[in-house]
Order: sequence, then structure tokens, then C-alpha cells
Amino acid sequence: MYKYLIVLNLLLFPVLAATAQKAENFGTEILDEGALQPAEFIQEMDGKIEQEVKLSAKVNDVCQVKGCWMTLDLENGEEVMVRFKDYGFFVPKNASGKTAIVEGRAYFDEVPVETLRHYAEDAGKSQEEINAITEPEMRLSFVADGVILKQE
Repeated sequence: MYKYLIVLNLLLFPVLAATAQKAENFGTEILDEGALQPAEFIQEMDGKIEQEVKLSAKVNDVCQVKGCWMTLDLENGEEVMVRFKDYGFFVPKNASGKTAIVEGRAYFDEVPVETLRHYAEDAGKSQEEINAITEPEMRLSFVADGVILKQE
């Protein structure tokens, strides 16, 4: 009888461990319920300058210096730049390709050339690519209170 219990525990432990690690929370703990998909998010932001919102999207890029920002794919050829509230938390530098759920404030702003160059440097772009940035850019941005990264 004990052999069966030991075997059962050995079989179940990896399954439970894998299930427990399917998502990681960063910042304020949030839930994934109610997260908008990219098309819904774009529609929600239409005509607004800022909006409190929850978004679920694929991570395209992460700051390779310390994980202090990431970009999410809006599935229409555009991205949203996500930074973290009060610079209070970071995400893993290997988060690209994972699904992120972010909750916080989405807004439009003009990003100066210096900041765009800084982001390009953080992303590991070449000096030639960094020097090619010569104009400010109007961007959809996001300040996340909390992030869930799904391990898919």
C-alpha cells in the first residue's frame, strides 16, 4: 500500500509543481479575469487620452538591462510600451514570447528622441539603429500596477 502512495506522490508532484509555476505575479497581485484582448483594447482606447484597463497580450521585447520595461504586441503591427508603477518592480529579461496580463493606466504621450534612444539602447539595438532615431514619437504607453506572466 505504501508503495502505491509513494508512486502516486511521485507522479502527482511534477504535475502540481508545473501547474503552480504556470503564472508569475509582479508588482501588485492581479487576477487575469476581465483582461481585454489586443483588438478590444484598441477599441477601448479609441478617442481616449488615458484609461484604466487590464490587457492580455504577447510580450515582444523586454529591457535587457534589468527588465524595467516591456512591449506588448497589439496584433495590428503596433506595440504598447509598458513600464512599471513607481519603478517598483521589474519582469524577467527572458519574458519575450510569453503572454502578459497587465493592469494599470494606458495613455497616449509623445516620447522624446532621447528617451527613444535610451529604449533602443536598453533593447540591445546597434549604434546605427540608435542614431537613426531623430524624431519624437506619439506612442501608446502603459504604466502597470501589476503583471502576470504566463508560462506557456
